[in-house]
Amino acid sequence: MFVSRNPPVLGRGCLGILTSLMLLASPAILNAAKTPVPPACGKPQQLNRIVGGEDSTDAQWPWVVSIQKNGTHHCAGSLLTSRWVVTAAHCFKGTLNKPFQFSVLLGAWQLGNPGPRSQEVGIAWVHPHPVYSWKEGSRADIAVVRLEHPIRFSERILPICLPDSSVHLSPNTDCWIAGWGSVRDGVPLSYPQTLQKLKVPIINSEICGRLYWRGAGQEAITEDMLCAGYLEGERDACLGDSGGPLMCQVEGTWLLAGIISWGEGCAERNRPGVYTSMIAHRSWVQRIVEGVQLRGHSYGSGPSGLRIRGYRAARGTPAA
Repeated sequence: MFVSRNPPVLGRGCLGILTSLMLLASPAILNAAKTPVPPACGKPQQLNRIVGGEDSTDAQWPWVVSIQKNGTHHCAGSLLTSRWVVTAAHCFKGTLNKPFQFSVLLGAWQLGNPGPRSQEVGIAWVHPHPVYSWKEGSRADIAVVRLEHPIRFSERILPICLPDSSVHLSPNTDCWIAGWGSVRDGVPLSYPQTLQKLKVPIINSEICGRLYWRGAGQEAITEDMLCAGYLEGERDACLGDSGGPLMCQVEGTWLLAGIISWGEGCAERNRPGVYTSMIAHRSWVQRIVEGVQLRGHSYGSGPSGLRIRGYRAARGTPAA
């Protein structure tokens, strides 16, 4: 490229035209500068009670949020973008028109000591799936939550990915759940309420359907549900974990495979956790939430039976 060593001096007329053009262009330039690129989903930037679970580490699951009702932990949820959280619809039973009762706490590893880098934001409104019937064990137990204002991303606050259409969860796939729910039936998580985590294998849907069989024509496990956990019991999600994530990892990226929905009791034998399938409801979420990121895999079978093809970016009982 040729550059003149001594550019010509601009006259008053030329300078005025150039200034006007710059002023016209400046709003677009400023707006572009104000639009931050969202961080990659499902990628924790590591720093430094679920029944039978264990303490997680700080910033291990930066998309897990606490949905607070009147200042107290009520349900969990997962951050999708700077403005949207996804959770279980049943968390808002009877309070759907009272968003002022709720807030979302992000970046808090310990609820009893959230720390200065945590953020709390109000809820603008809640959009439950239109098919959800507000009954225990109903299909489509999912809701997206619009925050009052965008949050600031940090190493403790990041979005999780949704699985794209190529992801299929096979039985025995090892996934994880996380939450601040009870450690046993009727036993809340003790102070400082450190986020709990638990590895849970995916359970064959036919086996789970038989375990929860209610008679002909009364299938408890619908096509948009999946089961995970241990048939012997002892380890499971519990009250207060509702709405939290079932997370599966693909090539170092965490995908939101399901939402903690329901179960009979906590960690009882032959009563595994039941989750709302994000694969089944991905398209519905995409229609509402702008900017949600999807991920998959390009070849063959993933670890522990996670069958994936292609790549694209783009529990407890019902709460009162």
